[in-house]
Amino acid sequence: MAAITASMVAELRGKTDAPMMECKKALTEAEGNMDKAEELLRIKLGNKAGKAASRVTAEGVVMASINGTTGALLEVNCETDFVTKNDSFLALAQTAADLVAQHNPADVAALGALTHSQDGFGPTLEDVRKGLIGKIGENMSFRRFKRFEGTNKLAAYLHGTRIGVVVEFDGAGDASEAAAKDVAMHVAAMKPVALTSADVPAELIDKERAVAAGKAEEDRKVAEEAGKPAQPADIVAKRIEGGVQKFLKEVSLFNQPFVKNDKQTVEQMLKSAGTTVKAFTLYVVGEGIEKKVDDFAAEVAAQVAAAKGNSDDGATTV
Repeated sequence: MAAITASMVAELRGKTDAPMMECKKALTEAEGNMDKAEELLRIKLGNKAGKAASRVTAEGVVMASINGTTGALLEVNCETDFVTKNDSFLALAQTAADLVAQHNPADVAALGALTHSQDGFGPTLEDVRKGLIGKIGENMSFRRFKRFEGTNKLAAYLHGTRIGVVVEFDGAGDASEAAAKDVAMHVAAMKPVALTSADVPAELIDKERAVAAGKAEEDRKVAEEAGKPAQPADIVAKRIEGGVQKFLKEVSLFNQPFVKNDKQTVEQMLKSAGTTVKAFTLYVVGEGIEKKVDDFAAEVAAQVAAAKGNSDDGATTV
């Protein structure tokens, strides 16, 4: 059997960007033949994707693709912030957003089945995803997307790659375009949950009303302990409702003070620009995903123990 040297492993890693141990295994199986090892590695990268699939992907990027009144907003996740700066990962994410806009896939599975080749992987987007998992050594997944098509114009704003907004609007001229883009930026900064107070989901209102009622009860207990008379029930009810109304104004887009001029609301700014916002979509990377907290010391200890175990089994080390 041909001796597998550290320089051979480094050469194969340089060609493929695959993890070091995967390169070593491929070279061993190929009996030192570099071309065969590269071929084996490409075949096995898909298997590596399966091993990584259980790892939490709470980092990632949001990408937008806009072409006239057709567009898409998409979130692709990975495990660490480091990968979000990888050119291959970013290319995959942007291509996926473009494919959503162009082909209108029904879901993530249908998106993955679309034709795409990149970095020597293909012929589908899913094949590229699996290939890049093996190449980069980290799990990644298409989490969600939304496609836009119709008569409404579209404006997009990306805050770095972690926050993305698409605004659907109607209006004519450059002033209207600029106003829509300003609203997209405002949404990224202020994160409203609805266009108007009437559009705020009932469950959020109920939750806020419960919080306001709880605070009123806490104030009653404090007053009672201090020997002060309790407020009349009708006054307490007004306080609770006042708290709810304040919340509704804070979370509805049209009622929020405009970020570029807090002397006017977003609704007032849009009216002055002759622009009507019909809807908005906001994606924040990792929103709602529970991140895993790793014990770094334990992880290092486990890797050292595994390395010792491989040495004891007579495995070649490089």
